[in-house]
Amino acid sequence: MNFFKKLGASIKEFFRKKVVSLKRNPKLVPLVVLLVGFVYYSLNITAISETTLQLQLPGKNMGLTAFAIMLLSLLCIVCLMNAFPRRKKVNIPMLAIGVVMVAVIIYCDIHYTNCVYYWWSTQERRFDYVTKAYNAINTHMIITIVGLAAVALMPLYTKLLGKINTRIDLEDNGNMDAIELSED
Repeated sequence: MNFFKKLGASIKEFFRKKVVSLKRNPKLVPLVVLLVGFVYYSLNITAISETTLQLQLPGKNMGLTAFAIMLLSLLCIVCLMNAFPRRKKVNIPMLAIGVVMVAVIIYCDIHYTNCVYYWWSTQERRFDYVTKAYNAINTHMIITIVGLAAVALMPLYTKLLGKINTRIDLEDNGNMDAIELSED
């Protein structure tokens, strides 16, 4: 029984430390969301590349779109890391560049899914990797929109995180009267 008490206390302390870390660095929320989107897109790049190779729609620039998504996903994370320097004011130009990059990523996601949908409407055959790429692009778009919302709502959840009580209550031994201060 004592083991479970210690385990519960250590888990509670672990989460308290994570909340304290988030209170000090609320910029981590959108960065982590955008990083998850980048990793998800990177893990599905094979299906996206195969889809781009298979469809080859003239004038649609699907390869360039896929490349822009990959490149801008990484660059927007770097821009947003520089937009929120530690213990300094927000770097507005870097924030604006990061938000514009996220908007371009969302546009490229929409363009790519529209190309796949157009190909599906003209063809009877479907390939598994095309469906996987279509779903991966849509999921990446949703993750990116959530990351953009996290950037926009940062002032709100920073205040909400500040209201969370993360203090540790220390036990009093009751001998405060016995402590005497001696004059030197």
